[in-house]
Amino acid sequence: MTAVTYTLLAAYALGSVMAFGLMGLDKWKARRGAYRVPERALLLWCACLGAFGGYLGMRAFRHKTNKPKFAVGVPLLMMAQFLALAIYFRNTIANYPQNRPL
Repeated sequence: MTAVTYTLLAAYALGSVMAFGLMGLDKWKARRGAYRVPERALLLWCACLGAFGGYLGMRAFRHKTNKPKFAVGVPLLMMAQFLALAIYFRNTIANYPQNRPL
């Protein structure tokens, strides 16, 4: 794999971890009546390659599951990101030289 591929996977992992963590933090703050994480920030992290972590956070913490922009938007973002990654990897594997030594 190329450096670009590793960077893309690292960015996706980081975005997912951040979105998951922010969902948990916002739920924790909501229970205590503290200042909350803005919805815009949660959705932004989900849009920036973190939809998978955001979706897992929604399910794990039972948070924002009744809000339509999260209940519909985050799974749609996740599907779009998975599709984009699948297309990238399909093109990367198809163009990878077959005779390159491992």
